[in-house]
Amino acid sequence: MTSMKHFLALVLAVIPAVAQNDASPLHRLFDAEWDYQLEQNPVRASTRGDRRWNALWPDRSLAAIEKREKHDAGVLRQIKAIERSSLTPADQLNYDLFRQQVEWRVEEGQYRWYLIPFDQREGIQTESELTQTLRFNTVTDYSDWIARLRTFDQYMDQTIALLREGARVHLVQPKNIVERIAAQVDRQSISDPDQSPFYAPFTKFSSSISEADQKRLAAEARAAISKSVLPSFRKLKQFLTTEYMPAAYGSPGIWQAPQGAKIYAFFARKYTTTNLTPAEIHQIGLGEVKRIRGEMDAVMRKTGFTGTYAEFLQFLRTDPRFYYKTSDELFDAYKVIAKTVDPNLIKVFRLLPRTPYGVFPIPATTAPDTTTASYNEPAADGSRPGGFYVNLYKPETRPKYEMMALTLHESVPGHHVQIALALEQGAVPKFRRGDHYTAFVEGWGLYAESLGEEMGLYTDPYSKFGQLTYEMWRAVRLVVDTGMHSMRWDRQKAIDYFLENAAKSELDVTNEIDRYIAWPGQALAYKIGELKIKELRARATAKLGPKFDLKEFHEVVLSSGALPLNVLEQHIDAWIVAVTARP
Repeated sequence: MTSMKHFLALVLAVIPAVAQNDASPLHRLFDAEWDYQLEQNPVRASTRGDRRWNALWPDRSLAAIEKREKHDAGVLRQIKAIERSSLTPADQLNYDLFRQQVEWRVEEGQYRWYLIPFDQREGIQTESELTQTLRFNTVTDYSDWIARLRTFDQYMDQTIALLREGARVHLVQPKNIVERIAAQVDRQSISDPDQSPFYAPFTKFSSSISEADQKRLAAEARAAISKSVLPSFRKLKQFLTTEYMPAAYGSPGIWQAPQGAKIYAFFARKYTTTNLTPAEIHQIGLGEVKRIRGEMDAVMRKTGFTGTYAEFLQFLRTDPRFYYKTSDELFDAYKVIAKTVDPNLIKVFRLLPRTPYGVFPIPATTAPDTTTASYNEPAADGSRPGGFYVNLYKPETRPKYEMMALTLHESVPGHHVQIALALEQGAVPKFRRGDHYTAFVEGWGLYAESLGEEMGLYTDPYSKFGQLTYEMWRAVRLVVDTGMHSMRWDRQKAIDYFLENAAKSELDVTNEIDRYIAWPGQALAYKIGELKIKELRARATAKLGPKFDLKEFHEVVLSSGALPLNVLEQHIDAWIVAVTARP
């Protein structure tokens, strides 16, 4: 049988499994643009383990944004000037993906989305979380962080200027989102700099740093926080209260913004990497809700419950047996589940990443306002593992029966397997290794939840119901996201629809709905991506029959990093043809 490596290199042209000519104009453009984008976003560079700009915040001034937009237009002219037909098949794919990303940036710039630089999940009020991903081993590491602390007030002034311009042109967050952000700002507005989360790195030093340096660095950090950070948050709170809140939307929906319908249609295309309209996505969601509901009814009966579906959901939300009493118990249980999953991966994978991952708590400053869990990618240089972050706030609201599906999605075989493998693909351009096509990344995460069945990890009807609850959750997203942003649903209608169809707690549901309100279109990607991966698996199974190998299918899906769904489809179709031709 042809080896996978040989197959990828010689048969499947759409997979760039061999290194390209880095001296070519195309690859020089790739490399230059990669460095430019990291330089323009020093925080992203830092989280990727690139410390060249660790002393800087991004420049958010309107002048800098205008300059970046002119740069993007110039890059688009450069890529268009390269003759695509003269490239190898692998570089034609690289060309197409690069060009699409630049075109998206140019189009998004037209809608001035940069005027909404924060939401309740991330923004300047959560920048202290960067301390959990940065390396603090040397004096330079600490000095760079102090340099950021000293210029935080400039960063804040630029952010407020963007928000003020957004208020002027009516491109803002809704009031309930601003209320959440204001509460986060309150938690940062303290009087003692030692208690600031920005000071956290200075509470424990590496033994390689002298005592004199430790005292000096700690004193400099306190001074910078007192002079720059804490006054900045007081200024932000004053601005939010007196200027931004009065201008905020009174109800959800980007339809209220200038060009609101066009903005939402763009985000639907960008996040799903399809040409589906909001109306079409809404209908897909309704169909999926109906299908999954039938499966949930069947599993409910397997538990022996004899009441109605609504009564079963109430039972799951209120019976103490389904919840841990303390945050420590919940955290320990997540770690046990992760260790349970790991040895079962070989049942459905033969290609796994070398990079490890860990389980960590979501910071207390944002836990009340964010979702159940998240994943942070590892540093590209291997200095930091991947992170499965779990929400330990109010453990009595976080059901045990959802934990397996959530772990499969956020860690392995979900985000960590996919993203770490992408980062380890040394034969593709750097921009490809860092690609995060949401439909692929989140579609894979949702698909990974279903693999728990084949790995034997859903050991009782309740855990299976938990998996279906998570699938229903993503189907509901299609309905409520389009409902609020395109069809003018109000927040309560979205919450009620969610509660009627999924066994999520009311805390989770309200946090989720507010996430969709603040981040139009992103939630559409999960279900659309999962449906495409399952469609392609079913196609391959039907066409290949006994030649179908699930482990090989997974390897082919993941071997080129994240891809737009139409490119993934071409990729799998070419693989089917190649496998069919095998003797």
